[in-house]
Amino acid sequence: MTKQTVLITGALTGIGRATAFAFARSGASIVISGRHQSEGKEMASELEELGIKALFVKTDVRFESEVKDLIKTTVEHFGRIDVAVNNAGVEGQLVPIQKQTLENYHHTFDANVVGTMLAIKYEISQMLEQGFGSIINLSSIAGHVGLANASLYVASKHAIEGITKSVALEVASSGINVNAVAPGPIATKMLDRFVGNDDAIKQGFISQIPAKRAGSPEEVAATILFLASNQAKYINGQVISIDGAYTAQ
Repeated sequence: MTKQTVLITGALTGIGRATAFAFARSGASIVISGRHQSEGKEMASELEELGIKALFVKTDVRFESEVKDLIKTTVEHFGRIDVAVNNAGVEGQLVPIQKQTLENYHHTFDANVVGTMLAIKYEISQMLEQGFGSIINLSSIAGHVGLANASLYVASKHAIEGITKSVALEVASSGINVNAVAPGPIATKMLDRFVGNDDAIKQGFISQIPAKRAGSPEEVAATILFLASNQAKYINGQVISIDGAYTAQ
């Protein structure tokens, strides 16, 4: 990854953070984005301690002007975008369908679907000019199956997988790869929120995983790193599950 530029949205915690450090250890220049200025600047400094160049750009991916500025700033600083990891997203309110609201629909879809779509829109424009690039979107096992009380989150991840496959077809002949990863339960704060910060519910969920454990953010990051590498150039339009065999059942 030496001399490559990697852009990661939603990079300040969990999978995004682990992915940023994995790319940094491989020698890439890193652009991280998120909504919290102080945390972002602090993380950029931590990344630079690894001997690479890092930049934080405060961005809310729900807003097109901010996403456009993120891409513009990245190119102004580093000249290109070799890899883009679209990780920003939320779980939304987890309740039965009869309790869902339009407010939660917009909250979930604006962050997960609109945010991913806008990021891809401007990343693809830059990569078409370059003639190369790799995009990895964040889906979930919820992009493959249903999960009770998570209908809007599940729908948003199904949408991300559809966008991933469609855009891959649009640019496959242009030297650009567009793939996604679909993690199962990963040991992050989002998992804790997903189960209502209830250890008993979390253990019950994890017990359904054939591997009998939650995954780590670093395991997801390793798969993302592979998909961004030259070894994965013929993998395009695919969604790679990282779920301890959950969806093999």
